[in-house]
Amino acid sequence: MIAAWTEAFLEMMAVERSAAKNTLMAYEKDLSDASGFLSGKGRGLADASAEDIEAWFASLGARGLSPATAARRRASIRQFYRFVLGEGWREDDPSRRVDAPKMGRPLPRVLTRAEMERLLSVAAERDGAAGVRLTCIVEVIYASGLRISECLNLPLAALARDPAYLIVKGKGGKERLAPLNGPARDAVKAYLEVRKSFLPKGVRDSPWLFVSRSAAGRLTRRRFSQMLEEAAGLVGIDRARVSPHVLRHAFATHLLEGGADLRTVQKLLGHSDIGTTQIYTHVTEGRLAQVVADNHPLSRKH
Repeated sequence: MIAAWTEAFLEMMAVERSAAKNTLMAYEKDLSDASGFLSGKGRGLADASAEDIEAWFASLGARGLSPATAARRRASIRQFYRFVLGEGWREDDPSRRVDAPKMGRPLPRVLTRAEMERLLSVAAERDGAAGVRLTCIVEVIYASGLRISECLNLPLAALARDPAYLIVKGKGGKERLAPLNGPARDAVKAYLEVRKSFLPKGVRDSPWLFVSRSAAGRLTRRRFSQMLEEAAGLVGIDRARVSPHVLRHAFATHLLEGGADLRTVQKLLGHSDIGTTQIYTHVTEGRLAQVVADNHPLSRKH
């Protein structure tokens, strides 16, 4: 019976949901895992109780499966029993009480201060206008904590008069002030001198700060990512650790390491929920613990 149910379920997923081959194989594997567990209890998917399914799901963590894998298996069993219920083969859904596993929030990848200095150094050393532009973008994001989309969407007017602050419209249309330090402002001035070299042929000017000859008329996130990875490779930084968003992470982490309070960092990043900002406290825990160990009078060795 259950083999026929499983076959019908997989056929439905393939035909009605256009599930890919790998997805169907994953569903089959997940249902097989549940069946194997239930058989040890003298049960099967056809007659499993809610308690049986909860016990199977609890066993996933005990077996060392990651939250992501457990979440996928939960989704598989929930989909299966919804199908069975819809077909009228069972009158109840024994998977209804299975809660989604807590996935946790991965810690952001962050470059050290020394790595940021190396990245800026190699960007500045690159020949021609491309190096000047790369330096400008990195300095602006590292100084202000802008999202890459916010940076690349900046209009020329926002920086034409050498401001100490930018007014940025972030997620949800909310505006915030983003500071610019001396190095960032100097980098902007240098870039403005070469900016027109990036304009498409025949175009006299553009409203965008970071213009490009591409169809979009401005530098794309993808192209900037490529430039950033190339620069990282030149100074021995693993390219997998570098992305436009990592620059924003570095801004927040280094501020907290320097003693900035969490509320200030929250405002600078434009986070509506301070819980989003708190992830950076986990990144800085080791560094802050070392600061206390080195400087607190009761921690000093006599």
